[in-house]
Amino acid sequence: MQLLDGKKLAQELKDQLKEEVELIKAKDRKTPKLVNIIIGDDAGSCTYANSQKKVAEYIGIKYELKSLPANCTQEDFCALIQKLNNDKSVNGIMLHKPVPEQIDYSVVANYVDTVKDLEGVNVTNIGKMILGETNIIPCTPASVMEHLKSTGHSLRGLEVVIVGASQIVGKPLSILLLKEMATVTVCHIGTSEAGRLEEHIARADVLVVAVGVPKLIKGEWIKDGAIVVDVGINVIDGKVVGDVDFETAQEKASFITPVPGGVGPLTVVLLMRNGIEAYKMQKEQS
Repeated sequence: MQLLDGKKLAQELKDQLKEEVELIKAKDRKTPKLVNIIIGDDAGSCTYANSQKKVAEYIGIKYELKSLPANCTQEDFCALIQKLNNDKSVNGIMLHKPVPEQIDYSVVANYVDTVKDLEGVNVTNIGKMILGETNIIPCTPASVMEHLKSTGHSLRGLEVVIVGASQIVGKPLSILLLKEMATVTVCHIGTSEAGRLEEHIARADVLVVAVGVPKLIKGEWIKDGAIVVDVGINVIDGKVVGDVDFETAQEKASFITPVPGGVGPLTVVLLMRNGIEAYKMQKEQS
């Protein structure tokens, strides 16, 4: 069994992006700039924003955090987004979640200019991803793909089972895997209700789990030699654990991500990669 080290992958990618930004600065005399909009003072959001800032500084990207009060209206939020859309010095915009109940995230996400959509979540970019016409990919699915790539195994023809059909992980990930010619099964609550979850997992050459239920997947369900990527983040008695029972799963898997230290560390870096891709697209359009 080999651990898929997200921290190591993140550092390697940071170094690659740092070189790329240095080339952009030397050639274009410009620096990509990203803006993160955060509403209120949620502690988790502030911590995540701070980690983004540190990665941006390391890579050499300009990073700005704009804060709005917790009682801001959707109109105020959209007005700020539109202002940033029109600002040619801004290359990428991120809308930090969670947002207050008066904000409809699905609406405001589609106010972001397609070429500035850092997370690749507005409907145009989702459509382009399905068609294979964009390099701006939602960060968590992109992190899963980077981990799978790091194993050195081709995904072509492999049985891949995704447990969890969310808009932000399971669904976009299935599209990325199909592009690699994997045979993809997406399991969800209906699969469990039919009593067939274990059956699907047992035949998976690659298993990706993203449901938010601690230790849902038992090691004895997993096929010998399977690659296991655990996207889940759960806290039990102050300890962070995944959706897979790591202790038993590591006895069966050939590769497995730890939690924490697997998928998570790479997502911030991939956000920066999306920012660089956004800069390139805007340069082509100018």
